[in-house]
Amino acid sequence: MPIRLALKVDVDTDRGTRIGVPNLVADCQEFKAAACFLFSLGPDQTGRAITRIFRPGFFQKVSRTSVVQIYGLRTLLNGTLLPAPHIGRRNTGVMRAVRDAGFEVGIHCYNHYRWQDYVHRLPLGEVRAEFIAARAEFLRIFGREAHTAGAAGWQSNARSREVYDEAGLLYASDARGGAPFFPRIDGKVFQTLEIPSTLPTFDELMGRPEYPDASIVPHYLSLLRTDQANVFTLHAEIEGMGRRALFRELLAACEKAGVQFIRLDDLARELLADRAAIPIRDQVPAEIDGRSGTVATQAA
Repeated sequence: MPIRLALKVDVDTDRGTRIGVPNLVADCQEFKAAACFLFSLGPDQTGRAITRIFRPGFFQKVSRTSVVQIYGLRTLLNGTLLPAPHIGRRNTGVMRAVRDAGFEVGIHCYNHYRWQDYVHRLPLGEVRAEFIAARAEFLRIFGREAHTAGAAGWQSNARSREVYDEAGLLYASDARGGAPFFPRIDGKVFQTLEIPSTLPTFDELMGRPEYPDASIVPHYLSLLRTDQANVFTLHAEIEGMGRRALFRELLAACEKAGVQFIRLDDLARELLADRAAIPIRDQVPAEIDGRSGTVATQAA
């Protein structure tokens, strides 16, 4: 079987939307790589993420990934010393251009900081309100409802899964794991297909002595599987800006290796054609190598 790879682009910030997204569109078009762009649609309060200093491993990640250089000082002050720009209203044209170029578009979140840092503390009504705000902004920009979402920071729980089911999404991509599944949390099975990210992200490898830049692309190629679709989450601020050259190396290596780039929505429809064959798996929070805190994962 050919190696199949789906690219999922998480767009976290105003700057990443303005600069990183057009760069990634150009690079993916050059290499004929399909991709799904998931947008943060409300205020960019990235600066408030400084509260994560109390998480285990946060300082280590910040020091090795050159956060200031990649994200820019202005972005790291948004929502604190500087006002929070509204990403959707400021970048409507950029987002529509992605769709018009033929790429899949969906929801990352409304307020990235609020979802990533607080979704586990919010009651159902507030989780619902946060996602409804994202849906409304997506509808304003694209003229239709979103059919997919991927949670900020892979932060997902039973309340957010319930909200996804209410929205009637085709699929979601909130978790880390292997093959697609229907998530079960605390005994309840949710109806929105989950297509998890199967590969590590650039920022989980960058700056680690065991993964110098020269070894990152070969490492990714070694992880690609033929028995299931591979899903790689990238970030507009990293692969589209600070580490764009390295991402282009990865695209070129995949092209040379005959990797088939696929759309996530096409994969979802392919799987849902035989819904009964899709397994149910527990979704649990767990730590991921190279990332601080816990994320939603597919239990073994």
